[in-house]
Amino acid sequence: GTQSDEPFDPFAKTGEATGEEYDPWEPMNTGIFEFNRQMDLYVHKPVAKGNNFIMPDLAEVGVSNFFYNIRFGPRFLNNLFQGKVKGAGIELSRFLINTTVGIAGFIDVAKKFDLVTPEEDLGQTLGFYGVKPGPYLVLPFLPPFTVRDLVGYIGDVFLNPINWLVVPIIEVNHVPSVIDHEDRTTTSFIQIGARVGEVINDRSGNLEKFREVEEATLDLYTAVRNAYLQKRSQAIAE
Repeated sequence: GTQSDEPFDPFAKTGEATGEEYDPWEPMNTGIFEFNRQMDLYVHKPVAKGNNFIMPDLAEVGVSNFFYNIRFGPRFLNNLFQGKVKGAGIELSRFLINTTVGIAGFIDVAKKFDLVTPEEDLGQTLGFYGVKPGPYLVLPFLPPFTVRDLVGYIGDVFLNPINWLVVPIIEVNHVPSVIDHEDRTTTSFIQIGARVGEVINDRSGNLEKFREVEEATLDLYTAVRNAYLQKRSQAIAE
């Protein structure tokens, strides 16, 4: 993973700095992509604009920091899985500092101490060990994937202890959790609410960037696909 803000080229040609490009499900993908785009246009974007009007930029950054902080577990473990001991140490230090001094992660204090490392996930770990990306895949309401990255995305849900110790969507016998395992209504409400809140906050914080891409790109599907494949290829190579 990478925390670099450098843009990836959405207009890269087939195979150009994108690793392997394999899109046999393109007809299905383009249909779902259009559905997601319409949802973004008529639901996410208006809500994000309202959120952007109501919530100060500082608060948006704080919410983004909070969600990043609670996903510490998968990042830490995937650094270890790849033998990146230094990265794991930085992730642990970031979590401890931001959770305490940074008030539950709302303030990224660790960044001020230059405790920054590329973000690692299970999809990258699989790529690190030679698993091929497989077909490109677009699903409703979710970011783009390759089949390998989708497997990694699901695996990271299991690697996050929040999902079985705090808001349990994973059953572990005889392991207590903050919210009782039988209280499915509360768990579902928090999990779905958190996901929706994160999507809206991210969209709100990137309205201008999205607008520029949408206006400059004739074939948005290909642009998003190539940018995603390029980004993942470079992240795994790091």
